[in-house]
Amino acid sequence: MLMKAAVYAHYGPPEVLTLCELPRPEPRDDEVRIAVRATTATAGCGIMRRGDTVMARVLLGLFRPRRRFQILGTELCGTVDRVGRRVTCFRTGDRVFGFTGFSVGAYGEYVCLREDASIALAPDGVTDLEAASLVDGPSTALYFLRDRARIGAGTRIAIVGASGGIGTAAVQLARHLGARVTAICSGRNAELVRSLGADEVVDYQKEDFTVGGPRYDVVFDAVGKSSYLGARRCLAAGGMYLTTVGGAGAYVLDVWSRLFARRRFVFGMSIEKREALREVAALVRAGALRPVIDRQYRLAEVAEAHRYVETGRKRGNVVISVTE
Repeated sequence: MLMKAAVYAHYGPPEVLTLCELPRPEPRDDEVRIAVRATTATAGCGIMRRGDTVMARVLLGLFRPRRRFQILGTELCGTVDRVGRRVTCFRTGDRVFGFTGFSVGAYGEYVCLREDASIALAPDGVTDLEAASLVDGPSTALYFLRDRARIGAGTRIAIVGASGGIGTAAVQLARHLGARVTAICSGRNAELVRSLGADEVVDYQKEDFTVGGPRYDVVFDAVGKSSYLGARRCLAAGGMYLTTVGGAGAYVLDVWSRLFARRRFVFGMSIEKREALREVAALVRAGALRPVIDRQYRLAEVAEAHRYVETGRKRGNVVISVTE
């Protein structure tokens, strides 16, 4: 049996993604096979497609992506259509959403994941496309804001890139946790972030939020557009600068700042998301979190979806319908 998948055999621009037919994967004894209904186009998938970081080349392949990584896609929503004989957590027919991580593969109609991977039952009341958009952004925001920064009632937080996929989730979750939220984004997205719970909005195209304004307990950069050095100007003593973008040097700076600095630099990666996804589903059911979708594409239009993400102007998430 065959399936459709968007494949890339060489690093390069969005056009390297082409639609083809491949054999359907078969689950191992401890795996489930998911019939993928929806996925997303993200900046992270763009980095992998281009191979433009050392980390990406080390992971995926030095000169071209290894065969096992040639189907991109890390976020998904779909239905379990086959289970391995040792699987106990899921049943055929379960609607799930999840994160494939470094296994990628969500740009195919079927993907196999271990039952203990970052997958959970999808929340009711949202579509497959909406559920796929609620994977990485909310789970990453939970990791940084709650688990690393431990924000709570009264915390003053500035969120850089507040209108993006992670940022829109971070605004909602920070507000849910009781923080006072300042959203840093372009003026055209001010109404959106206010509707998500931002108390104040700073248009980065008109003013520098680090100069002459209030001091924050936390600055969370969800897009890698600011710097620790600059953010220290507006951080209160004991404050924290969180960033989703960095490499080996960022881990070193994280440790150094923990030992010697009055204002912390915090970096990390949210890879294991299983528990977080269960919490995301609960937050959706409670009305504390809602999906934010900018544009929708078909799998055959995946190159166009990547091209739009690379404009840097997406609001929330760009989703891809894998099955018609």
